[in-house]
Amino acid sequence: MNTIKLRSMLEQFYVEDIGDCDLSSEFLFPEAITGELNIVAKMDGVFCGRKVIEEGLRVVDPSTTVSCYVEDGGTIEKGSVIATAKGPVQSLLKSERVILNLIQRMSAIATETHRVAEKIEGTGTKVCDTRKTMPGLRMLDKYAVRMGGGFNHRNGLFDAVMLKDNHLAFAGSLTTAVETVRAALGHTTKIEVEIESFAQLQEAIAVKADIIMFDNCTPETIREWKQIVPDNIITEASGMITNDTIRAYAESGVDYISLGYLTHSVKALDISANVTINKSNGGN
Repeated sequence: MNTIKLRSMLEQFYVEDIGDCDLSSEFLFPEAITGELNIVAKMDGVFCGRKVIEEGLRVVDPSTTVSCYVEDGGTIEKGSVIATAKGPVQSLLKSERVILNLIQRMSAIATETHRVAEKIEGTGTKVCDTRKTMPGLRMLDKYAVRMGGGFNHRNGLFDAVMLKDNHLAFAGSLTTAVETVRAALGHTTKIEVEIESFAQLQEAIAVKADIIMFDNCTPETIREWKQIVPDNIITEASGMITNDTIRAYAESGVDYISLGYLTHSVKALDISANVTINKSNGGN
């Protein structure tokens, strides 16, 4: 993860949340009052977001000391302490909500990715994400997928070509679309094509696409069609894939299964933050 980019993101998030000042904390707690913040898991799962905790607290106040007890990708149990931070209470309270919002989402993505990866374990197929990430959070979403045992698809429109039905319709044919893009493309960038019919599959093979995506195809169809795909062409399945069918898709022999719901429909993993005031300050 790019720490420089992460810090820039966190600064923007805090500007949005804190604005000119924290009316609650700054009007109640003197600056000298110090305390301890504990980040605690309220559900079992796979943790992700160590750097978010460390950098998030330090962006608000560099004097804050942080101890994280779980590595990204590590398992957490309900009630376990994920991290502890010590510093001015004002700073701890300003930091906690942004941090929690991010690590709850990241941990949920990592947890679900891990669950799916376990379901297809032993097949040789890899699970990956899509571009269906939360705008502004793609780096974190995709990092969380990796920490859950998954793999990343392209990061955006800029690092790989994916030719879908709209592109093919405009070009007039799959072959024309691939050849037109390839003529203008650098030699290090791969071209993926989305196919839905056997005729398109044959065309994709003939034009030597780098990756063929079987879109909305059944596992039986993929198993049959994959027999004619050369070994040097990567295959991917997407669409119509559920928890009940994912194992069958993996056993079809496809190289990757891409799942948009890993990032677009995730439900936050419940994690809380509790602040206690040091008794030496006169707190309880």
